[in-house]
Amino acid sequence: MITMTLKSLAAAALIGLSALLASTGLAQAQELKIGYVNSERVLREAAPAKAALARMEADFSKRDKDLNEQAGKLKASADKLEKDAPTLPEAERNRRQRDLVEQDRDLQRKRREFQEDLNQRRNEETAGIVERANKVIKSIFEGEKYDLILQDVVFAGPRVDITEKVIKALNTAPAGK
Repeated sequence: MITMTLKSLAAAALIGLSALLASTGLAQAQELKIGYVNSERVLREAAPAKAALARMEADFSKRDKDLNEQAGKLKASADKLEKDAPTLPEAERNRRQRDLVEQDRDLQRKRREFQEDLNQRRNEETAGIVERANKVIKSIFEGEKYDLILQDVVFAGPRVDITEKVIKALNTAPAGK
């Protein structure tokens, strides 16, 4: 059902585009200037994106290291309890097991908080880069008189791909722009 609807929409769009091109004349259709930007590539290769990733790694690496150390200590304590369990009195064994369960809950809570903070920061950084990229794209659109610039398409030929131009402009643009 959905596939049929998408096919119908695509067919209608092609018919409409054909009619538009036919009505405007072939000469004007050849003057249509279209560009394409690969957003994922911009977010992966542009200098501001790389700088944001480096800042995030620097800001979050200590917490990540601390969590890994805490997980290592917890594992060592669990291994020690498993080794000592046969010789421990039942009360002591139960106390240690409760302590391990509590430490594990604490570690899991800290990991969730870490992941939430990391995701929030990643989203904030990405939003800033996307905003800057959109300004650059708009500048290219207006400066080079494009009729249409697309993002996230299924296929685009190298003739219309302006991703490299956007990346270069982002790399040379001041951070506040």
